[in-house]
Amino acid sequence: MHKNIIIAGVGGQGILTIASIIDLAAMNLGLNVKQAEVHGMSQRGGAVESHLRISSEEIFSDLIPLGKADLILSIEPMEALRYLSFLSPTGVIVTATEPYKNIPDYPDEEKLMETIRESTVYLPVEAGSLAKKAGSPKTFNVVMLGAASPYLGIKAKELEKAIGLFFERKGEEIIDMNIKAFRLGKEYASE
Repeated sequence: MHKNIIIAGVGGQGILTIASIIDLAAMNLGLNVKQAEVHGMSQRGGAVESHLRISSEEIFSDLIPLGKADLILSIEPMEALRYLSFLSPTGVIVTATEPYKNIPDYPDEEKLMETIRESTVYLPVEAGSLAKKAGSPKTFNVVMLGAASPYLGIKAKELEKAIGLFFERKGEEIIDMNIKAFRLGKEYASE
């Protein structure tokens, strides 16, 4: 098993939460994990990316080379474009459709999604409505994790177990809400 995953978005969208949950699930399975993240100029609103490498073999670098990412999981559509050069020819993009407009000249949304659509196999996710259905807009990132789960090489039950561990200190209600968000995202991906 070997997966190279780039998780992209802007500060405050829970990119590092997603990476941590995947890390926990992989480590619980005895897999090797390397992770590196880059934060933008400001923590909230700046570009954030996480390189996540998971393998049953030893991993020597935490950074994914150009053209080697199996998955780009983007919590913000414009950020998906930023990392296209990392995507392998057989790679997949899972991206939220809702933009985070933190710059005055944000590109036209329709053209943005068209560029992604023309680039590779992709799954656009309307994560905002699914997060509300789960019980909180704050579960947006976990909805996206659920939508990307078929491409991670880790069984859903292992990811749900990791969600429970990650949110354990916040109580059962938060765990249940995030597992519901994960399942809604997973169901969306399978439709």
